Amino acid sequence: MSVAEAPASVVSLRQVGRTFDGDPPVEALRSVDLEIRRGEYVSIVGPSGSGKSTLLNVLGLLDRPTHGTYELDGFDVGSLSDAERTAVRGQRIGFVFQAFHLLPHRTVLENVMLSLLYNRTPSADRKERAEQALDRVGLSHRLEFAPTTLSGGERQRVAIARALVMRPAILLGDEPTGNLDSVTTRSILELFDELQAEGLTLILITHDLDVSGRAHRVVTMTDGVLSDPMAAVR
Repeated sequence: MSVAEAPASVVSLRQVGRTFDGDPPVEALRSVDLEIRRGEYVSIVGPSGSGKSTLLNVLGLLDRPTHGTYELDGFDVGSLSDAERTAVRGQRIGFVFQAFHLLPHRTVLENVMLSLLYNRTPSADRKERAEQALDRVGLSHRLEFAPTTLSGGERQRVAIARALVMRPAILLGDEPTGNLDSVTTRSILELFDELQAEGLTLILITHDLDVSGRAHRVVTMTDGVLSDPMAAVR
C-alpha cells in the first residue's frame, strides 16, 4: 500500500468486546467503537478497573477481543495467527510503560539495538538506527552508560527511543510518567508533543489529568464502556 493509499484511520475498533472467564464472567470491554486518525494524540482516562489496560492490551495486540473487529493501518488483525500478531506488533506498535523495562547490564545503546532483533533489521543497520533514535530523544551523550546510572527521566527517554527505533505506526503509553516527578514529567510530555507534531500517532493511558490534558483528544472508560465526546463530530 502506498502512502497515498494509506487509510486515514490508523486504529479502527468496531463493537469490540473482551470477556474474561469466571463465575460470573467479567465483561472488561463492552462493544467499544474507536477511530484514531493518523497523527492524532489521544489520552484514555478512567478509574481503576474501568477497562483501560484491557483496551491497551487489545490495541497493542497483546490480547484478542472476544468479539468485534480491529483494523490497524487498514488491515483486519483479528484473524492473524499468534506468530503473525507478534510480527505486526514488533513492526507497527511501540510501547512505553510506567516501569522502564530496561536491561540493567546492557548499555543504553544495546537496550535500543535489541529491539531491532525482533524485526530482522540487518545487523549493520541496528547501531545506526539506535543512535538516531537516541539522538532524537536527546541522549546521544549517554550511549555507553548503564541504565542504572541514569535518572528516571533519562531511563524513560531510553524506553521511548527503544519504541521509536521500530518506526511504529502508533506509540502506546501505559502511565508513562507515573514514576516521574513533575519537572521530569513535563519534559517527557514536551517530547511527546514534538513526536506528535512530527506525525507520530500517540495513545496514552493515564490517571493524571495534567497528562491527559496535553492530548488533543480525551476518551473515557467506565465499566468497560468507552465515551468519546468527539465521535459525534468525526
